[in-house]
Amino acid sequence: MDVVVSGSSGMIGTALGRALVAQGHAVIPLVRRPVAAGERAVHWDPAAGEIDTTGLEGVDAVVHLAGEGIAEKRWTDDQKARILSSRTRSTTLLAEAIAGLERPPSVLVSASGIGYYGDRGDEVLTETSTPGDDFLADVCVRWEAATGMAREAGVRTVHLRTGIVLDKDQGALAKQLLPFKLGIGGRLGSGQQWQSWITLTDHVAAIGHLIRSEVSGPVNLVAPAPVRNIEFTKTLGRVLGRPTLLPIPTFAPALLYGRELVDSLLLVSQRAEPRVLLDSGFTFTHPDLETGLRAVLGR
Repeated sequence: MDVVVSGSSGMIGTALGRALVAQGHAVIPLVRRPVAAGERAVHWDPAAGEIDTTGLEGVDAVVHLAGEGIAEKRWTDDQKARILSSRTRSTTLLAEAIAGLERPPSVLVSASGIGYYGDRGDEVLTETSTPGDDFLADVCVRWEAATGMAREAGVRTVHLRTGIVLDKDQGALAKQLLPFKLGIGGRLGSGQQWQSWITLTDHVAAIGHLIRSEVSGPVNLVAPAPVRNIEFTKTLGRVLGRPTLLPIPTFAPALLYGRELVDSLLLVSQRAEPRVLLDSGFTFTHPDLETGLRAVLGR
């Protein structure tokens, strides 16, 4: 297959590209820089509304992972606008381009997140659950809607509602490792909030599965065993062989990043289940947290 990937240099995009190439597929990155002669890449500039549609003709699949980092900066009004526009503008541009092709891809796999559901306490969240009412929920609703032209043109469209992706080098887990290794890691807040997670290995395998399947619409990309933060904390401590007795104060990240970001990313409760993935026949390599953490951390 020929697979176009946006966000190909990010954590998920890099791992996905390696996996697809290892399986014999061709990965064609969407890039903002000029494309060199003979290079197989597609130039685009979402801010300027530009994309080289000739490079999209006849490809088998498009995987859209690009977007401004959610947790990189304090959520000022300007940063929130960048987070939203980087997703909706790029997705709309890509969907419109796909809809206008003579030979469109058979599938558009577009990133989203379980932030779609907002803070839901103990409620079990499936792909049919309603959206939340906070900033991230609004972003995800608009992000998914931006694929509309591709979907209306008959292209099978999948929305990846991704949970916490576990990787030792990047992402949320990587940021937690140092305090936990030092023995000062602990629960966040009450520790009762649900965390829905997936290993990077399973996330990449799930994208490959969804490209090949007939699934369309939203898909929760999470492992089948969400855990409360207190359980996540104890399991990570056990895998690392370190104590987890002291709760981690949230005032420091709140001072740095703002209370809204901390509440939305660290203290939010989202008990999501991957019903569509399981019903479509996907098998998780790491279905439970301890197995996943040991694999990710080489323990």
